[in-house]
Amino acid sequence: MIRFTLFILFSFCGVIHAQDMLHRIADGESKYQSRIAPPSIQAANTSDFVYQRCEWYVDPNVNFISGRITTYFITSMPLTNMQFDLSVVLTVDSIDYHGNGLSFTHASNILDATFPSTLPAGVIDSLSVFYYGVPDTSVGGFNLDVHGASNAPVMWTLSEPYGALNWWPCKQNLNDKIDSIDVIIITPFWYRSVSNGLLVQDDTMAVQRLSVWKHRHPIAAYLVCFAISNYAVFTDTVPYAGDTVHVVNYVYPEDSAWAAVAMNDVVGQMQLFDTLFGQYPFADEKYGHAQCNFGGGMENQTITFVGGFWYELFAHELAHHWFGDKVTCATWEDIWLNEGFATYLSGLCYEYYAPTQYWYPWLSAEMSYTTSLPDGSVWVNDTTDVSRIFDPRLSYAKGAMVLHQLRWLIGDSAWYAGVNNYLNDTTISYEFASTADLQYHLEQSSGQNLTWYFSDWYYGEGYPTYTFNWSQDTANVVTVTVLQSQSHISVPFFELPLPLYFKNGIQDTLIRVNHTVSGQTFTIPLNFTADSLLFDPQIWIISANNVVNSVNEISMPSSFTVFPNPAIDLLTLQSPIRGLCAVKIYDMHGKLVQVSSVVTNAAGTGQLSIETLQAGNYIIAIEQEGKRFESTFIRR
Repeated sequence: MIRFTLFILFSFCGVIHAQDMLHRIADGESKYQSRIAPPSIQAANTSDFVYQRCEWYVDPNVNFISGRITTYFITSMPLTNMQFDLSVVLTVDSIDYHGNGLSFTHASNILDATFPSTLPAGVIDSLSVFYYGVPDTSVGGFNLDVHGASNAPVMWTLSEPYGALNWWPCKQNLNDKIDSIDVIIITPFWYRSVSNGLLVQDDTMAVQRLSVWKHRHPIAAYLVCFAISNYAVFTDTVPYAGDTVHVVNYVYPEDSAWAAVAMNDVVGQMQLFDTLFGQYPFADEKYGHAQCNFGGGMENQTITFVGGFWYELFAHELAHHWFGDKVTCATWEDIWLNEGFATYLSGLCYEYYAPTQYWYPWLSAEMSYTTSLPDGSVWVNDTTDVSRIFDPRLSYAKGAMVLHQLRWLIGDSAWYAGVNNYLNDTTISYEFASTADLQYHLEQSSGQNLTWYFSDWYYGEGYPTYTFNWSQDTANVVTVTVLQSQSHISVPFFELPLPLYFKNGIQDTLIRVNHTVSGQTFTIPLNFTADSLLFDPQIWIISANNVVNSVNEISMPSSFTVFPNPAIDLLTLQSPIRGLCAVKIYDMHGKLVQVSSVVTNAAGTGQLSIETLQAGNYIIAIEQEGKRFESTFIRR
C-alpha cells in the first residue's frame, strides 16, 4: 500500500508559491554549481577503472583531507603512464606501485604517473595515490559549515559537474564509470560519516570512528561522495513487489522530528517510480538522505544530499537515481537527460497522486517559466559555462516540458515504452547515454521519425504563438484557421498536432489537428453547436500569448481597411474600433513581426509606421477588449 502522509501539505506549499517554490531545486543547485570552474584539460581516458578503494581521514572541524586512493584498472592500450584529475592545491605525497614508488608530475590539475615499463593493452593492474592538503572551498567540491545552536560542524562533498578533482584524484570525464568502490572514512568518534552504498563496518577506536561503505554498482566520479556531522539517523522502509528497500536518513539532531515526518513521503514516490520505470536501480543496497547546508539537492548515488525537506525536492533527487545515476548523460551538453527527466518525474507525482488539485497548476507554472524568455535551447551550447549547463529555465523546466510534449506527440503507451527501453538498453544501462539514444528508443516504440522534433525542440530555441480564428455554420461545421508566429528565428515553424477543445454548456469534444503550415484551415463537423473553442486545456503544448477569436462573435458590418495599399513607410488604418488599440502585423507564414499601439480618432482613423518592415505581403490585426479585425497589405 502506498504511504501518502504529508503529500498534501508539501505539494500545497509548492503549488501555492509556484513561481517561487517550484524552481528552488534548480536555482539552489545552479547557484552552488556555478562556483565550480571547468577544467582547462582533463585526464586522458586510457584505461577502464574497475575498482577504487577510497580511504580518507577528515575532521569536519578542519578544512583538511588526507587519503589513499587505490585504483584497479584495465589498460585500453599500451600504457607508459596513468593520469588523474587532481587540483594542484592538494599535495601528492607518493604513488605506490607494487611496493615501489612511481615518478610523477602534478601540474594544471593533472596528476601524471609514469610506469617503470610499458603496460600492454588489456591487462589489469593497480596503483595507490597518497595525498593530503587544504581543499579550496571557494571553488566547490569540498565544503565546511556549522549548524544548530551549538554550531556543530558539517563537512560534505558536492562534485557535479567539475568539482571532484578539487578533493580527490579521479577521472571525472563522462566516459568511464568506476565499476565498484569502497569508501573508508576515519573521523573523530562523535561524528557519523555517510557515503555511497552499504555501511558494512562502523567501529569506534579510542577517539576515532572507522566507517566502511561498500558500493557494487558502476558510478561516475562526480557521484562519489561523503558527508560528516553529528547526525541523527532514522530509517524508512519501502515495500513493493514482494521486496523492500531501506531509506536511511542522516539529519541534524535539531531537525530530526520534522525530517522524520517529511521524508516519509519518499516511500510513495519510490513506489510510483518503480511502477512506471522499473525497480529502484540500487535496491540491493540502500537509498538515503544526508542533510547539508546548501540550496536544493544532489543525487549522489544511493545517498542524496539535501538542503531542506520538501516534497518536490525529494521526488526530483530520487528520480535522478533512474535518470542521472543508472543512466548518466554522456556529455554536459545532454544534461537535460538528467535534469529534465528528474523535473518531469517530480511533476508525475502530482499527476498520479493529485491530478485535479496540483498537476495542472504545476504544468502551468512550468510552461510559463519555459516561455518567460523568447530564446534558449535545451541543448547546452557552452559546457564551459556551468551556469548555462544548469540553467533552471532550459535544462530543468524546458527539458521537462519537451518530454511532456513528446508524450502528447507519440502517446502515453509509446512514450513510456520508449523511456523504459532507454533505461534498460544494455549498452547504456548503468553507463552513459546521449540525446540520440533517447530519440532512438522513442522512435522505435512509436514508429515515428522524430528528427524534426529534436531539431525544433532540443536544438532549436523559443516557442510558437498561435492565433485561432473560428466559426460554425448552421450545419454545425466548424472552420478554424490557425496562424503561428515564433519567438526566435532559429525555428521557422513548429510543426505539431494541436488539441482543440469545443464545448457548450452541455456537450464538449477534443479534436486533434495536425498543424503543418501557418494559415492552415481545418473544417471539423460537430454534432452540437459550440459556444467556445479552447486551445490546449490540458497543457500539452509549449506556447505562449495565444489568441482565440470567434469569427461569429466579432463579425460586424463595419470593415477594417488600410491604405495606401501597397504602402511604403506609413500606413493609415480605417477601423471600427475607436481609441487606444493594439496592432499586430504577421508575415504570410504567420510569424509576428511587429506589435504597436495606435490611437484611432472618432472616425476610427489612425496611422502606423511600417518603415522597419521588409518588402512583402502582410496580415494586420487590430485588437481592443476582445474585439479583433484583420486585413492585408503590401509593403513596398
